Parts: sequence; structure tokens; C-alpha cells
Amino acid sequence: MRKIDYWFTLASPWAFLGHDAFNKLANAHGLSIAYKPVFLGEVFKATGGLPLAQRAPARQQYRMLELQRWRELRGIPLKLKPKHWPFDPALADRCVTAIAEAGGDPSGFMRAVWEASWVREEDCGKEATLAELLSRTGHDAKDVLAAAKTEEIGKIYAARAPEAIAAGVFGSPCYVLDGEVFWGQDRLDLLERALATKREAFRVDAVG
Repeated sequence: MRKIDYWFTLASPWAFLGHDAFNKLANAHGLSIAYKPVFLGEVFKATGGLPLAQRAPARQQYRMLELQRWRELRGIPLKLKPKHWPFDPALADRCVTAIAEAGGDPSGFMRAVWEASWVREEDCGKEATLAELLSRTGHDAKDVLAAAKTEEIGKIYAARAPEAIAAGVFGSPCYVLDGEVFWGQDRLDLLERALATKREAFRVDAVG
């Protein structure tokens, strides 16, 4: 089975907007998904990215336009400025890591967190909120949260930032197929074409 690396953070609205479409695409092509939540702060430092508040006004304004366009296209009633965003996504991201490391499927929990944060405006930085969402999506909340807090999962999560940087990842979401990076949920059509045509991965070092 062909594998694809799915890089994201649960603080990302863009990953939310692309989540269902990506999962549908992956299922249609029989892909095995490696879920890789990552702390973007470290990735931004190494790749030239800026936190939202530090971006130029024109870029911030364009982001708001794009959120409106994509929420309409995807049919997701995403709030543009949810009450409890930004929140610290570390525990939520580590819950995903714990589920995946145990061989489970975290995709339902991921979507539940995004809906809670961006649609219902709940505080997903709170453990109680995550516990409820884990239970609602069929996971043992106590076990997952306990695992998420372990040193083992902490080390895996911490190692994701340098791994992402080495892989050429610089934002959320990124989908990496055979070493080729597709940045942003607006690149899913290009990812699907790569899968449908079965072409070899494009390489930057091959250009010349």
C-alpha cells in the first residue's frame, strides 16, 4: 500500500477545510496515511514563516478572503474569528500522535476538534474539551490523554518539527507523497492528478 505523510496542526483552519476532501482522495487511491501533527512555531523559524499577527496587513486581509471562499466551496460553516482561537494545540496534537502510535485512526477526532474550535467556538486548549471529543469519536479519553502526556509521545511530537523541516514542509496542511510536497488544501487537485497519472515524483534538483 502506498503511503502519504499528512502534516498539520489542529490549530490550522486550512487543514480543517481540506480534511474531508483529503481523506476521500486517500481512500479512493488506497493510500496509507501517516498522521504527523507538528508544532509550526519551530517550523516557521527555520523556513521563513511568520505567525499570523506578524504578517503584513495585506496578507492578513487576503487570508480572510480565502477563508470565506474556501468555507463556501467546502460547505463548512467555519467562523472567521472563533472565540477561543488561537489556542495552544500541543495537547490536542499529542492526542493525535498517541492514537496513531497505538495503531488507531485519529481522523474522526481531528475533525471533531476542528468543528469544536472553528464552528462551535469551544476552547480546544482545555483537557476537558478534548476528553469529551475523544469519547464522542470512539476513543478511551482517559487512556489517550494519559498516553499523550507521556515522555515517549512528547519526544515523538518534539521530533516532528526537525523531521518536517528536513522533508521540505513549511505550513499546515502539507501532504508529502514519495518525497514531493503538496502545500495547502488548495493543492489537493494536483495531488489527485499525481496519483491518477502515477507519474514519478517531481524533484527540485531535477530542474536545470
